[in-house]
Amino acid sequence: MRSEKEMIDLILNTAKEDERIRAVIMNGSRTNPNAIRDIFQDYDIQYVVHETKSFREDKLWIDRFGERLYMQYPEDNSYYPSDVENSYAWLMQFTDGNRLDLTICTLSQTLKNLHNDRLSKILLDKDNCLPQIPEATDEDFCVKKPSEKQFLDTCNEFWWCLNNVAKGLWREEIPYVMDMINKVIRPQLVRLLGWKIGYETSYRVSIGKLGKYMKHYLEKEKWDTFIHTYSSGDVNDIWGSVFIMCDMFDTIAKEVANNMKFEYNELEAENSLQYLKHVTILPKDAKDIY
Repeated sequence: MRSEKEMIDLILNTAKEDERIRAVIMNGSRTNPNAIRDIFQDYDIQYVVHETKSFREDKLWIDRFGERLYMQYPEDNSYYPSDVENSYAWLMQFTDGNRLDLTICTLSQTLKNLHNDRLSKILLDKDNCLPQIPEATDEDFCVKKPSEKQFLDTCNEFWWCLNNVAKGLWREEIPYVMDMINKVIRPQLVRLLGWKIGYETSYRVSIGKLGKYMKHYLEKEKWDTFIHTYSSGDVNDIWGSVFIMCDMFDTIAKEVANNMKFEYNELEAENSLQYLKHVTILPKDAKDIY
């Protein structure tokens, strides 16, 4: 596996040798002073160019970066929006284990976006065309202190949407249930845990995308409980994990409310929980819910 120095040298030398490339910017975890270093860190690189057409038309241009295992052209993928005249990317997984996410971007487009990403670091600027930017920091990604309205809305979203899980489990509509849990309900729990962590760290840390760093900040007991909110596709197993999630959310919500002097709608939580418990014993041939 090529070392970081080898990869950076290759990236910079390519830019220095190609007159079409006027500047090089790196962002992502490799510029983040607080990111955990490991072998899976990508190289997130942006080349600043005058035009993208000549790069897009030369399919062999990227061969210089190494033998590819597989890759993606996101701008050519119908799932993603694109503006190929101003930005074009190659996401490359190499056979040596390295991954390079390389984007070419026009100067005008770069200037629009540069200050929006505080993890950007300028590696090369041939023409002094880029403004000076502050040292890279993940400050923008740190947990932010919530307002009471945000707290109440999060609690309401969690407790209200559980009724969808209840009817989905009664109907045994597992794909619907799993998506409702993991895409709608779980994010409320992760947000709440983030506020707990933020309070305990004076809002100086990031819990990472989708809460991936929470393990480093939660007590082991809390983390183990959170892991048990994930389930298999078995209906009874899902019910069990949902009740674990409810108990955890209720406990953490009371803690956050107490720390921040917020109100917490305990009646809403209790009524939602009682509804769930009622549906678990509702016969499959029931003609009425109550």
